[in-house]
Amino acid sequence: MSQSHQQPALSRCPGCEEPPVAGDLFCGVCGYDLSAVPARPDDRPTMAITVPPAAPAAGAVRWPAAEETDSSDVPAPVVRPADVPGTDSGGRPLAEPDTPDAVSGRGAASPPEPVRAGGPEAEAVQVRHDDRADPGGAEASLDFALAAPDPRAAEHAAAPAAAPAPGAKVCVACHSGRVDPDGYCENCGHAQPRERDHMEQELDAVAAVSDRGLRHHRNEDSFAVSSTALPDGSAAVVAIVCDGVSSASRPDEASAAAASAANEALLESLPRGTHPQTAMHEAIVAASEAVNALAQEPAGAREHDAHRHQNAPACTLVGAIMAGGLLIVGWVGDSRVYWVPEDRTRPTARLTEDDSWAAQMVAAGLMNEAEAYADERAHAITGWLGADAYELEPHTAAFKPDRPGLVVVCTDGLWNYAESAEEMAAAVPADAQEQPLRAAQMLVGHALDGGGHDNVTVALLPFAVRPQGAGSACDTV
Repeated sequence: MSQSHQQPALSRCPGCEEPPVAGDLFCGVCGYDLSAVPARPDDRPTMAITVPPAAPAAGAVRWPAAEETDSSDVPAPVVRPADVPGTDSGGRPLAEPDTPDAVSGRGAASPPEPVRAGGPEAEAVQVRHDDRADPGGAEASLDFALAAPDPRAAEHAAAPAAAPAPGAKVCVACHSGRVDPDGYCENCGHAQPRERDHMEQELDAVAAVSDRGLRHHRNEDSFAVSSTALPDGSAAVVAIVCDGVSSASRPDEASAAAASAANEALLESLPRGTHPQTAMHEAIVAASEAVNALAQEPAGAREHDAHRHQNAPACTLVGAIMAGGLLIVGWVGDSRVYWVPEDRTRPTARLTEDDSWAAQMVAAGLMNEAEAYADERAHAITGWLGADAYELEPHTAAFKPDRPGLVVVCTDGLWNYAESAEEMAAAVPADAQEQPLRAAQMLVGHALDGGGHDNVTVALLPFAVRPQGAGSACDTV
């Protein structure tokens, strides 16, 4: 893990007051980032609830009023209203607090603009540099984990903060400040948790998990999983995973738009009887059009984002379809699909080829794989969805597995920590066929344990067939 020390476990979630499960990084009820707020110290002082002072009896000692701060100039700790029944130091009844809500936050400024690059041996090729390229370069990513301020150390105004209006969102840290439209508390400045920081979904035959990771300030990945019926009544299962290009404007919106558009296109075309491979190609085109449309928004629509570079939103896409005994994969960019057989003594395989500078150098015979991936330009992508992509070239491939196995669809936030097919198979839990959601959670944990330098997204599709002998059919476009 990248943390330098372990914080004590929280007894209750600061967002919803529910007790968290041991080891969870996010609350299972409200999604609150449990690592963002330090746990309360074990030696929290006992607080007395006072009652209105009575008139001093004759001869009674008149004690001086308590100081507003202690000897360290830290404001005296305050009991939150309605923790226990009673009155405040002025004799007023304690009011019931509003229920806090988890809300979305804002991100930091984006990394530099995309550029072109090419090897000295080859002609220049269009390349987009994503700051996700180097899994070990925290400085190069320009992203920092948001440290949650301790609300007890926040500057206290002379007058108490005004109570939020009815229906307004309340800070999950101080439980009293109103949350502004940008997702920050107006009282203590705490950044509120966001829905996309950690996402999970499970259907009967597919499960997916996405996490912000430990270094990025937001989650720029997105996914869509679904199932539908073919004309013959058999089931078709779909998984789409998209990775926003961090050097582009609004990469989180690009990935969400692409995943949604591709999924909707497949759910519309597969029940009509369109061949799954053709449907995958059409879905990638639909996703590209959805991302292109983001670049056409009026300039005034993003006035609050004026500090960001206004280059076109962009993302990568990879998807898989299980239908009619076939496995169809499609992609643009450097997200990947792996095949992990149920019998781990059988060979594993990577079913996609990256649209990256390193892959092009290896394909052209200009470098071997070790040399290409050691180069600083290795992970610069040469294919993506976006208005500034010169030409859209969707890749699709059809496979007919002859044995049961697991299809792993993931972004480079995972495969950077399990790059080869053998390493990915070793990271996949043995019971992934029966518990795909738990297996997806463990794979995300594998990436976080490795450093979590990027957003991490993985979808798992268990593929069940009766063994029919050796060999498999593959047709690649």
